Amino acid sequence: MFRGFSRTQRVADQIQRNVANILQMEMRDARLGMVTINEVKVSTDLSYADIYVTFMGIDDDQNGFKEQIKILTEACGYIRSRLGKMSSMRSVPALRFHYDESLIRAGRISSLIDKVIREDEKNRQEQKITNKDGSTDDQT
Repeated sequence: MFRGFSRTQRVADQIQRNVANILQMEMRDARLGMVTINEVKVSTDLSYADIYVTFMGIDDDQNGFKEQIKILTEACGYIRSRLGKMSSMRSVPALRFHYDESLIRAGRISSLIDKVIREDEKNRQEQKITNKDGSTDDQT
């Protein structure tokens, strides 16, 4: 029976929900800040799961999120055992945590777009002023 999503996608969604629950309710490491799980990608053979995370209150510097990833990596055994108890999967994929830089890249792209828009508006205003003097034609 076709369900609309592949098995790997359903497993990834279940892992995302369960790991988020474990991190929020059960992890007692004071060094670990607020973690957001952005995406989980599971291999086709379900042997490993790549978990992409971001952290609230951590600067974009390399040391801040590397320390948080290290804490999560050290807790992989505990998280994986809890996943096994929470799900009906025969075997739980090995977990690999990665810092998700897509939000940082999106912010940079957005700021570049805003900068180009501001420069374009400035150029259009200058062009209109020049056209009122009669020295050039308006090309818009």
